[in-house]
Amino acid sequence: MKKVFFYNFIPSKVEEESCRNSNIPWLVTRRLVEIRDKYSAPVIDLEDPWQIKKSITYYEAIVGKLVLPFAEVFEHIFRYWTLDMAEFVMSGHKTNVYLWDVTEENNPKKYHNDGTYFEMMPNEDYALVCVDLFKDRGLSVGDEIGLYWDPSWSSHFKFKLICNGHAVL
Repeated sequence: MKKVFFYNFIPSKVEEESCRNSNIPWLVTRRLVEIRDKYSAPVIDLEDPWQIKKSITYYEAIVGKLVLPFAEVFEHIFRYWTLDMAEFVMSGHKTNVYLWDVTEENNPKKYHNDGTYFEMMPNEDYALVCVDLFKDRGLSVGDEIGLYWDPSWSSHFKFKLICNGHAVL
């Protein structure tokens, strides 16, 4: 199911009168809803599953957060989450997540503690926070990473360092 915002541009008669009586202007409201999409969720290609690819920015390297754009989160993460899970994060709460670093395929490392969580940022982008991953992997500005939400029975993020600076791993 796809998650989208439903915007309420036109107030009901009751809302309109309430605004008039309180002398407060009408503000457009929105809420998250689930819709059936005419296209099914993207199938994860196990040969190249990295639905989100990006280069580490200076901000991300300093704070230990992977900043993910609003559109990519809705398309590649929230699509696999329940409406309640998505609403929880969108209401300003942090949600702990499992994160698997599979850069070394024969030796994956799992992160799941109070310092590994997903949150919404003030600009409505999202952040996957995992300071330990940044430290352990030595992530720095310009590193290219891949990320996806694995909707398998254990639902978790998978992460891979694709390119360290200019050297492909």
